[in-house]
Amino acid sequence: MMEQASWRSVATRTGEGDRTAAEEGVRLAYRQAGLEAPARIVWARSPHEAVRILMGTVPAEGAGLGDTGPSVRETVVGRPWAAARDRAHRHLGPEGWSGHWRATGAALWESTRTLTERVRSGIVEDLATDRREESRIRLLLLDAALGQHDAAWLSAFDPDDTGPLAGIAAVARNAGWWWPYEKVAVISERPLSLHRDEAGRLDRGDGPALRYGDGFELYAWRGMPVPATFLDELTALTPERIRGEENAELRRVMLEHYGYDRFLDESGAVPVHRDETGVLWRVELLGDEDVVMVEVVNSTPEPDGTSRTYWLRVPPSTRTAREGVAWTFGLAAEVYEPAQQT
Repeated sequence: MMEQASWRSVATRTGEGDRTAAEEGVRLAYRQAGLEAPARIVWARSPHEAVRILMGTVPAEGAGLGDTGPSVRETVVGRPWAAARDRAHRHLGPEGWSGHWRATGAALWESTRTLTERVRSGIVEDLATDRREESRIRLLLLDAALGQHDAAWLSAFDPDDTGPLAGIAAVARNAGWWWPYEKVAVISERPLSLHRDEAGRLDRGDGPALRYGDGFELYAWRGMPVPATFLDELTALTPERIRGEENAELRRVMLEHYGYDRFLDESGAVPVHRDETGVLWRVELLGDEDVVMVEVVNSTPEPDGTSRTYWLRVPPSTRTAREGVAWTFGLAAEVYEPAQQT
């Protein structure tokens, strides 16, 4: 049995796992499903490489992949999951299960689901050259069990070393995604590195946010997918470069990195309204919503006696400084009466 924190660690673990333990987990999962163990187990350095091996575009370790037989994912993984959920529902009832899921796997599932979707889309974007090939790749991805990224469900069921999910759990502790077929199982290594922000989103400003041993990489800034070359530009941004970016989502990333207050100051923005609560600033952006911010001064002095200035981004529809400051507190302008601005 593992604590919740341990399963969270499994989901984000990087580096080589125990291949022997993972392979034993695969064989156990087959036996628990009533199947013979696969005649061959093949390793890949990433899910990306695993898909290429299954497509026949790169060789498997040591030799060609050969005849895999049909996918047995439903038998080896799908049915045991369904049986475990049914047992939990019967034991806890619908409301009890809902509460149990919220207390165990729900939060972890949200972050791992986002990550797995990003990996899938990255593989498709990199490998698919036409719609037919895209369809084939997506079908191969549906054949995959998620290994370490099944940790959210495993945390809810908390399998022991002898129960019906023991094999699946053993693979999750030691490997990444894996593909169970009748005659062959393909297992992917875990990533070499993973960088996320406090919200669990892929995030890195100076390199790949996710990197595997075969060179498959994903770049992201606070969860937003970005091209690898994009990050190199962030250190040399100017207001003109930001304005000239046609992709609105990438422009927002640039603005966050550059700093809204700095952008307003250096782009020649002028205040559109001021009152006792602060100053409202607006900059128009071609093809995107306006950047609208309220400049406020903290009325509580810092230890050195100075008063700190804050810049708060507010909705483009904001027309007055009071309306903007009130919005940051979830209030309408007419009911906002600050006793002390902070």
